[in-house]
Parts: sequence; structure tokens; C-alpha cells
Amino acid sequence: MTDMSTPAPSALHKGPAASSPSAHAPGTSDTTRAAGRPPADVYKTLFLQAPSFDGFDGGAGSRYQAKREIKSFWYPTWLAQPAAMVPGSRLLDAPADNLGVEETLEIAQDYELVIIHTSTPSFPTDARFAELLKARRANILIGMVGAKTAVDPGGSLKATNAIDFVCREEFDYACKEIAEKNPLAAVRGVSYLGPDGRVVNNVSQPTIHEMDALPFVAPIYKRDLNIDNYYIGYLKHPYVSLYTGRGCRSKCTFCLWPQTVGGHRYRVRSAESVLAEARWIKENMPEVRELMFDDDTFTDLSRQNMQRVYEIARGLHAMGWTWSCNSKANVPYESLKIMKENGLRLLLVGYESGDNQILLNIKKGLRTDIARRFTEDCRKLGILVHGTFILGLPGETRQTIDQTIEFAKSINPHTIQVSLAAPYPGTALYQQAVENGWLEDAGGHNLVNDRGVQLAAISYPDLSKEEIYHGVERFYRAFYFRPAKIWEIVKEMLTSWDMTKRRLREGVEFFHFLHAHEM
Repeated sequence: MTDMSTPAPSALHKGPAASSPSAHAPGTSDTTRAAGRPPADVYKTLFLQAPSFDGFDGGAGSRYQAKREIKSFWYPTWLAQPAAMVPGSRLLDAPADNLGVEETLEIAQDYELVIIHTSTPSFPTDARFAELLKARRANILIGMVGAKTAVDPGGSLKATNAIDFVCREEFDYACKEIAEKNPLAAVRGVSYLGPDGRVVNNVSQPTIHEMDALPFVAPIYKRDLNIDNYYIGYLKHPYVSLYTGRGCRSKCTFCLWPQTVGGHRYRVRSAESVLAEARWIKENMPEVRELMFDDDTFTDLSRQNMQRVYEIARGLHAMGWTWSCNSKANVPYESLKIMKENGLRLLLVGYESGDNQILLNIKKGLRTDIARRFTEDCRKLGILVHGTFILGLPGETRQTIDQTIEFAKSINPHTIQVSLAAPYPGTALYQQAVENGWLEDAGGHNLVNDRGVQLAAISYPDLSKEEIYHGVERFYRAFYFRPAKIWEIVKEMLTSWDMTKRRLREGVEFFHFLHAHEM
């Protein structure tokens, strides 16, 4: 973890200069097309993912805010969206740019308003960064946004006197209104400390339903970020991730975003809007090889949404796009076939567990037989699957861990990710863990260690945190160190020299992860 008490030097790696995009993007306003000097009635604003643990992917867009087994970064889309709404603003992703504390402070001190995305694991270091910034420029206005501040606005404000305000729920329009120099008391969805030191919670911002009214984020990516920094092992590189909607109808007890920021109603952009942004990327970011739709469940099975998915897929195919998306393991064969025929390459699928009772406990709305059939359908159609699994969910035992490992081996996704049950404050899982005494630290700060590696926060009477934690490396070894899987990887490497280099690099990082995880 970067030492916040004495700013540490690091290699300065700057992304593209904050200049205007090379073309006007449909869906953007005139004020979002240039990042030059802001108008007099707008604060000079920085949207910031602050320095944190080395390789810590804690940005808005990251599902599990931790250091990965293979170094990777998701785009900070939740910050890019309000950045597109504030003229003259800049988006800075310090972890992805490998910027240390001192370099980031040098940049941030030149702004009048700094809005930091924070999370439960990164909040202590984010707060310390805010204190260092305030010490350099006392009159700078500093705010924080994210799931952490949405569920604990008062605790966030009282943790440090360096934070002037926090935003709750969806914060796009709140950020815009504050940047336009509106007094905090007049901005909905904002919390701050009053003159008497008490927390003031303004009335909430209304939920955004007109998703097409939001400007595109891709021009902000191009303007402010170095897209080569954003690397995910199972996606083509470079890729771009987008949201085509917010919210999720599923009620999974562990899932952070729907329970804190996005809500359980799936609010979507029109197919025309999504395709217009895809066309803008094709014309202005020709190096991009794949689009990733990061909606919680892009393939929500309502009839209206699936017709939208088909329209998007056919439009992407006409443009020559390869694309991937998040999916629940319940999409029928005919739908998968249409998607595959129109450019779909990979599905990111949350299987979570191979035990049906655990799936019921977490309200997954899925059974293992349905997931098995879905995976076989993907294999028949040539759709790759990146499967994600979680150890330590309610009902977990030594036997169910073994059962999940065997389930993963039998359905054999192309690649997997194994995470630990993370009881983020604001989720039903957190509430359940507190009520049942499964948590030692009810503050939620024990989700990662001092190097940003995810920890097992939950323990059960017959299953310790240590057993759950070490189940991760056991899972990975059992899945990947099989002759058939090794040969599958070797065959993939033989397809190109670039793939060989990529898999070798990932292999080195993966072995380092396993070694560190066993300690």
C-alpha cells in the first residue's frame, strides 16, 4: 500500500493530454466536448480515482475492489459519466496510470473542486489523500462518491475534516450541480456537515430514467485516459467497457451496486444510443478491438430487453464489432445463437456456487442444472465463458467448497475467477453477517489486507476464515492444473505470438498470486 504519510515517488505515466475529442459525439452537449478552461460559472473540476494499493482495482466499475490474481483494471465509468457533464473537467485514474501520491497531489492542487470515488476497502487511504490535498490548498472543495458514501454518508464525513460533502445513490447530476457552483444546501442527493457539526442529508436525487439523456463516456476515455492501461485477461486488448443500462432485477444478496447505487429496476439506453456510441468509438478509437457491456445483467430476459439486445447485436455486427457482456446463466439457446451470429465472443457469467442450497440462500434465482445446460449451449455455439465463483457464501461448508470445485471442472468455462464472499456495507449479505455474528469487523474494513489482496471476512461455526481463504488457491489449482486444461491453454497460445506472450505474462502473475495467497 502506498504510504500516505510520506508521499512516495513512482514512475510518472501520463495518459493522453486533456484535449477535446477528435469528433463530436452524438449524445454529448457542447460543454462536454472540450476539457479546456471551464466557464466562469463552473468550478475547475477533477474527477479522481486516488492512489491506493499497488495494482488495486478499486475504481468505479470494478465489481470486487481488490488486487487481482492477474493485474487488471476496469474503466472508471461511474466517474467518466459526470465528467462528461462538467465542462473543462478532467478524469484522472491514478492507480491505472501508476501515479503515486506526490504526482497526484501536484495535479489535483490546481483544481477548485476534486471529486474522489471511494469504496469500503480504499476509504482510509482515500481520506488520507484528501487530508494531504487539503493541507496543500485549504480552500479546495473535496467531495466523495460511491457505494461507501451512499450507505454511510455520516460516517464518511465524520472520519476526516478534509471532506466537504459526499454524494448518495446516483451522483451524476449532483456532481454537475456542485460544479456549477450551486450551494451544497441546494443540491439534492448530497450530505455535508452543518455549522453545528451535525450531518445534513439533503433530499435524494431522483432516480435517472432517461438514460439516453446522459452524454457518452467514450469521448472522456479518449480525452483523459490511456486505454492501454485497461487490461482484462479474458478480453481482447485494448477493449472499452460501457454501460447500456443501470440496475438489476435480480436480488443476489451479495451484489454491491444494485443494492447501493443502481437499484433493482433495470433502466436502459435505447439501442440507437448504444449503437451511436459504438459507431463513435469505431471512428475515433480505431485501435479498440472489443466492446464489453458491463451492465449487471445485459441479457435480462424480459421480452422488451431481449429485443433491444438483438437490435444492438445486429447493429454491432454491421459495424464489424466483436463484443462481450455480463450474463446470467439462464439465457436460452436461440437467444445465444442470435447473439453469437452477430459478433458475441464471450460471456462473463456469475455461477457463484455449485450447491443449489447456497444459490437459494443468496437469492441467485438459478439452479445448477440450468447453469449446466446454458454452459453446454455456449460451448455448442462457440461462445467463450469466463465463469466467476464465490467461496464463503451463507451455507458454505468444506463439502460445498469441494462440490463447487467439481462443478466448475465439469462445466469447464474457458477461464474462471474465484472470489471470497465480500460483505459490503449496504448489502443484505452484510446485514445477515452482522446479525448472525459472522463478522469480526462490523465496520467492513477487513475486506482486503495491507497489500490490497481480498480477505475472507466471514467465518462460520464449522468453517473458519482461514479455510475459506485458502480454498481460493485450492480451487485455482484444481481447475487449471489439469492436463486437459493445460493443453487447452497451450493450443490457444499456438494461435499467435501475441497470445503466447500474453498467456506467459499472465502465468507469471498467476503463480506469484498463488504463492502470496498461500502465505
